[in-house]
Parts: sequence; C-alpha cells; structure tokens
Amino acid sequence: MMLLRQVRWFGANGRRALEALQKTSALDWQFSRASGPGGQHVNKVNTRAELRLDLDRATDTAALPRDVADRLTKHLTKERVVVVSAQTARTQKGNREACEAKLAELLEEAWAPPKARKQREGISRDGKRARTADKRRRRDVKSNRGRVDYFSTSASPTTLADKRLNSAKELAALSEVVAAETLRQQLASGALPTQTSSAPPLDADQTRLVVDAGLATFHLHVEARIAAYCGEGFYTIGPCGEELLGAVGLVLEDGDGAALHYRHLATNVVRSLRRGDALEDLLLARARGYVVSGADPACGGVHCCVGGGHNDWLVTSTLASQAPRAVGRALADAFKPRRRRERRVEYVSVGDGSVNNAHFLSAVNFAEYCSHRGAGMPVVFGVADNDASISLAGHGWLPKFIEQRLGGCKVFCCDGADGSDVFRAASEAFAYARQEQRPAVLVFQHLPRRFGHAATDRQDAYLSPTEIEGRRARDPLAGFIGDAVERGVLDAATVAARNDEIARAARNAFDAAAAEPKLDDRAALIQRVAAPLAPVPPTPAATTGKKDVLRKHATRVLDELLSKHEDVVYIGEDVEHGGYYLVSEGLKAKHGRRVRDFPPDETALLGAAAGLAQRGLVPIVEVPYAKYLDCGFDQFAEIAVMHWLSNGRQPNGMVIRMQGFDRGLFGGNFHTHNWLPLLPGVDVVATSTGREYVKAMRHAVRQARAGRVVMVVDATYLLNLRHVHGRDEAWLTSYPAEGDELAFDAVLERPDDSDAVRRVACVTWGTGVVAALRARKLLDDGVALDVFEQPCLTWSAEGLATALAPYDAVVFADPCKPNQCPLMRVVSELQETDAIPRRWRLAAAQPTYNPLGRDLTFLSADDVAEAVKTVQPLLL
Repeated sequence: MMLLRQVRWFGANGRRALEALQKTSALDWQFSRASGPGGQHVNKVNTRAELRLDLDRATDTAALPRDVADRLTKHLTKERVVVVSAQTARTQKGNREACEAKLAELLEEAWAPPKARKQREGISRDGKRARTADKRRRRDVKSNRGRVDYFSTSASPTTLADKRLNSAKELAALSEVVAAETLRQQLASGALPTQTSSAPPLDADQTRLVVDAGLATFHLHVEARIAAYCGEGFYTIGPCGEELLGAVGLVLEDGDGAALHYRHLATNVVRSLRRGDALEDLLLARARGYVVSGADPACGGVHCCVGGGHNDWLVTSTLASQAPRAVGRALADAFKPRRRRERRVEYVSVGDGSVNNAHFLSAVNFAEYCSHRGAGMPVVFGVADNDASISLAGHGWLPKFIEQRLGGCKVFCCDGADGSDVFRAASEAFAYARQEQRPAVLVFQHLPRRFGHAATDRQDAYLSPTEIEGRRARDPLAGFIGDAVERGVLDAATVAARNDEIARAARNAFDAAAAEPKLDDRAALIQRVAAPLAPVPPTPAATTGKKDVLRKHATRVLDELLSKHEDVVYIGEDVEHGGYYLVSEGLKAKHGRRVRDFPPDETALLGAAAGLAQRGLVPIVEVPYAKYLDCGFDQFAEIAVMHWLSNGRQPNGMVIRMQGFDRGLFGGNFHTHNWLPLLPGVDVVATSTGREYVKAMRHAVRQARAGRVVMVVDATYLLNLRHVHGRDEAWLTSYPAEGDELAFDAVLERPDDSDAVRRVACVTWGTGVVAALRARKLLDDGVALDVFEQPCLTWSAEGLATALAPYDAVVFADPCKPNQCPLMRVVSELQETDAIPRRWRLAAAQPTYNPLGRDLTFLSADDVAEAVKTVQPLLL
C-alpha cells in the first residue's frame, strides 16, 4: 500500500548556503544514542544526530558571508559554534536529514538583512492619523489572542499553521490531542492494548482498510478540534470511539446507498478506499468541509456534511432527518417496472439518542408498514449505542426501545468496539435485507464516547474527572490494532509509521483547506438555491373540450402526466380512492403501482418523496390539508435546502400538491389554513381557474424533472366554483391544448371593461382573484378595477412592474394573514426598483384563526373594495 510522503520545504538561500558549507570543514557531525520511545533499538545504535557549524571556519573559507555569520551569533554556544540536533527519527539517516533542515532554516533566516529603521523627521496630520489607526489595529490583534471565540466572524490575518504554533501549549491540553499523543506513544513502544473477539478475524487487506480509515477519521477529528480552537474550523462532531464502524464499509456494495451519522465517517472512508480513491484526497475533502472551504466537494463551502459521493447521500445536522429519505429510496423499486428494479440496500445510521426523535420513529414505522403490506423494503438502520445523548445519559433505554418499538424489523447486534464483530453482524444484516427485501436494524453495542459531543460540549458539567479520563482511556481502535499485531497481520513499526504519516497528512490537509477561499458572493449563494429552469418549448395557446370546474381539470391533468411520463408517481393519504376532494379519483385503477396510499404521517410522506426523487423518480406528493404540512415541516425544509446544500449535486425534484387551503366552512382553522411557508428553494404556485391550473401543473412537473421543488396550492373554495356573479358560470374553463404551460413569471390580466376614467390596479392570486372581481360591483361607477394575477408567489415581480407602470394606485389583495402575506415580498421588490404606484394599500385575511362554520376571517370582496376606496382620493 502506498505510503504518504513528507516533503520538507526551506528557502533557496538556506539550501545553497548549506550545500556550500558541506564542501568545507566548517561542519562537524556527532552521533549518540537517542532517548525516548523506540524499544531496544535506540539503546544499541547511535541514531541521535548533532550538527555543529564553526562560524570562524565558515567565514575564513568564504562559504558564508560575514554579515550572515554576524546575524547567526545569537545562536552561538560558548565554543562559538552553532549546534542543531535531532532524535525523533528511528534511523540515523532520518535524524541527519532533520538536522540539515533545521540548519538550512537558520541560514535562510539569517540571510535577509534586517530592515533599516528610518529616522523620523516630523509627523504630518495624515501621518498621525495613520499611526493612530495602526495602533488600534495592533490593539485588536492583541485582544484576539488567547482562547478563540468559536462564533466570531472576524478573519485573522495569520494562517492556521501560525495559530497552531502560537497556541501550542493550550492545544496540547485538548483531550483529543492528548489521546493522539497517547496513541502515538503506544504504537511507537508497541505497548498496545489487545481485545478478545469471538467473531472470525478480518483478513490482512480488510484489517489494513479498517485501520487506515480509523486512523484517518481519528486524526481528522483531532485536527477539526484544533482548527475550531484556532478559529479556522466550524464543525467538530467526529468519531469518539466509533472508528471501527468502518468495517460496515467492507459490506456495502457499490450500488448500495449510505446516509451516515457524522461520527460514522469511517464507513464512508473504507467504502471510498475500496473504490480506489486516494486517502490524501479523502483527507483534503473532509478537511475542506470542517473549515467550510469553497472547494468542499460535498457542500461547496456552505456546511460540513457527511456524504456527497456516488450513492453517499448528504446528511444534515438535524437529528435522524436522514432516516425517512432512506426509507423512500428503499421503496423506489416498488414503483418501477421489473426491468428497472435494482437489488440494492439502503443503509442509514444514527446515534442512540436519535432513536427517540420523531424522524427515526416515523422512518422505522413507515418501513415496517410498507414491509407488512408486501412492498420490498431493503433498508438497514444502524444504531450506535454509547449510552449517551450529549449530556443526557442513556440509562440503558436503547435495549428496551428495540424490544418495544422494532417488532417489525429483524435486529442484529454486535460489539461496536470489535471490528471483526462489526463486520460479522453487518454482513448478516445486509444479506438479510438484500435477500428478504425486508428492513433490518444493526445495533453497535458497548461503544465508548471518548470525548465531548462537540467542541462546545462541557463534559466537566456532567462528568467527574475520573469519568472523563476513563472514557478517554477506552480506545477500540488501539485494541483492534493490538489484536492485529498480536495475530501477525500487522507490524507495530509499520502501523506506527503509518499513523505518523496519516497524522501529518491530516494536518497538511487542514492547513491547505483553511488557506482556500471561503464563499463571499451573495449572488452565488442565491443562485444555487434551486436548479436552473428547464426551457419551455413554444406552444400555441388553445383549449379543447367542454368547460368544467377546476377539480375536474386537476384530475385530468394528473392522468395526463402519469400517462406521459413513466417516472412520475403519485403518493399521499387516501389518494387511491380519490382523496379528500376526489381530485385523484380513478388514477389508481389506470396507473396501478404508481399511485399509492400511505398512512397519515407527513414526515414519512415527504421523506419518502425526497427518497424517491433521489432514486430518479418524480413524485407528486399530496398533502391533504395545508395545516398538515406542519406535521412534516422539517422534511419539507430539508427538501427545500437540499439543492443549495449540495450545490446541485443531489437535487430532489418533486411536486408537492397542497390542498385544503383557504376559504371554507367545514373543518375550521385546521382544514382552512391560510398561511404558506415560502422557503428559498421552493417555487409556490396558486392558480385561480382550472385552465391555469392545468398549465401550471404541467410546468411544475417539467421543472421537477429538472430538479426543482414546486408546491402547487389548491384553494378548496375554487375546486368546484362555477359562478362569480349570480349563475354566470364565469369560472368554468376549457382544458388547455397539450403542451400549453404557465411559466413562473406569468402575469395574468383581467381588465375592467367599464369606461371609467379612474382606474385602480389590483394585484392578487388564488381566491383573491374572485374577491377582486366581485369587488367591482361594490365600487362607484366612476372607478374601474383592473385585476392582475401573479400565480407564482415566489417569483420575480418584474412582469408586474411593467404591468403597473400606467397606474397611480394599486391594491394588493392577499388571501393570507397580514403578518404572512406573500404579496408583501412583491411590494418590497417593487419599492426597491421604484416601480410601485404612488399610492398603495394591502387587503388581507384577518390576523386571527378561522372558526368552524363561518367565513368571517377570510379575504372578502368588501375588504378589497374598502382598500380601493382608500386609494381613490389620489385619483380625483
């Protein structure tokens, strides 16, 4: 296996001076026995090297300029010689090279003459200001010395290497650094702990992979803590005794998916090494994540995430939020025709504290439910049991939890501190999930948590000094290495050298990553929020068939999209029998497995949709009522952020069809919710007629297939609406021709056909369009109300700016509540570009909740008419 190389750098002047001195008698070598670790070898062989430079001889032979020699006098001994020594290497040759490097550095330092101090001849006023500013700058620099504020955003002018050197004494006391030095000494002396395993041992190649990954993740964790202390690192959760979980990576096949807890990074490293990735590249990639370098391959400099590679799914900082998506990915084959199905397993790991989180409970329940219904569910849940959830002790709860809550999953247990046993249990669990297509749970027992959960974890607040030291002393990785050395699979000296090389490589990786540019472009951060828009081919607008209500057109367009695109699937609650408003009626009978019902759990539903999208499907997920989105809001938020987080590498394009919104008499506030979460990364569309709904849904699916997340909002009141005034059937529309779509920047104009001179614009959407049209009847004869509908609530107001240019007054009629009006974003944008008319008012729903059986709180025609009257005086 290729070892990492250490390269020493020093200046050209120092190197040339050393080469010239080596040709003279000015240099003298002396050798002796070294002290410290190294076994009997150092007591028998003169490996310690000492290089002595006689300055007088050096200047007499002209090998060293006199002025350079004068600047070296501060390093002279009583014998007027400069002495450097080295004894850290185990060979004389290595210590000779170290001495030469040290002397070359001294020569390089002495080569540059000190800057001449200029005589001050009076200070101008500007000069005094400059001196004062410089003193203030120096004051700020000094005030930042000492312990680093982890939450400070001020940048230091020095490098990570400089900061590490300046804080060497404080860093040496960090628990992780102490543990790293302990491991180094154990490896150097050969005094390693050993462990007894009942599992078959790993072979030599497997052992080396697990050891390399364990050492790599351990030293990455050490350097992450150091970088955080120095103000250059911003994430510090890493392996705390879970390094041997890398053995799971020996079991993962290339097509299997993995979503890992932050402390289980070793699994990812083993898998990457098996693929042929260089360890140096893996170290640099992870270091970039810890210091949020703009070159981070996983998140591109916005966060530190595990994953990012092929089938290595990004995991965020939210507890167990990766679990529902893993279940969705495992479920994907159930929606695909047999020719496209894959025999793959999804692996997702969490800590023992995370099993109590709703995300994990929802995911496990959903996996068990799908398996119970006969759907293939090849998912393995990995749970690391260190009996601690930050400061909260586990109190032995995990075994009880498994017994009571995981009856539908087969459980495989192993000693997480024994790499061979981890491999045994993982092999059994993955074989079961793959062959039986059923969920399994893999429990890693007896794991220590050697260090604090993160840099901010104050262990001394909940553990005694004895407990802290006892946890730190338990090192499964050292025991695994000791066992491999005892079996003759590894050589202690080789592992010691390998440890030193990986430690140096990890440090170099952090130094390099910390020096790379961070993100400093706001526009770039905004641009990466969502996938680029898919172009829409020009299609002549036309309609076909008889006019009908919005609900009928919605059913027809869903049927059209499922028939046209094999990768589109429809999921929700009660959707197989038409759903709560009959919109999905008949779809199950026609499209079979691609239309499916799931239990009423929005966390599982949205997480499954994200997982299906990550497996190449385009889900349309129905949320039965707007209020129910609250139940799965975190999954919704992670769906929204995923394109931004992965910089487009792991999009999860989908359509969220949210119904049960706004005006209604039945269900009260909980079924007539009228506020919308407008998150970056989600396009929110709310149309008012059936014709526009069809065009918008077509466009939404087109953009979802390109990786965007689109939420189409169905207003309950509009689903079966036929009339605006009396029995005029004004709200019945014909079905648009195939290919006709409604782009996100569309602005729909409904001009008032009256001859009134005083004209007011009304910008609105959804049920607000009907309210505005009805408000015309409540206005004076001399006032006309031109209605402009902007269906996409999250898109630019550029089109509106053009439409509103002729108007002196405008009313914004928003069906949402005043403190959550999507149109206020439009108002702000128009104001920034000076495109808003001189006089404007907002009409909105009431700032309260909606009672059952009444519609008093919703936006009404009276509200719009009253707002129009307040802007009229300007027009007189």
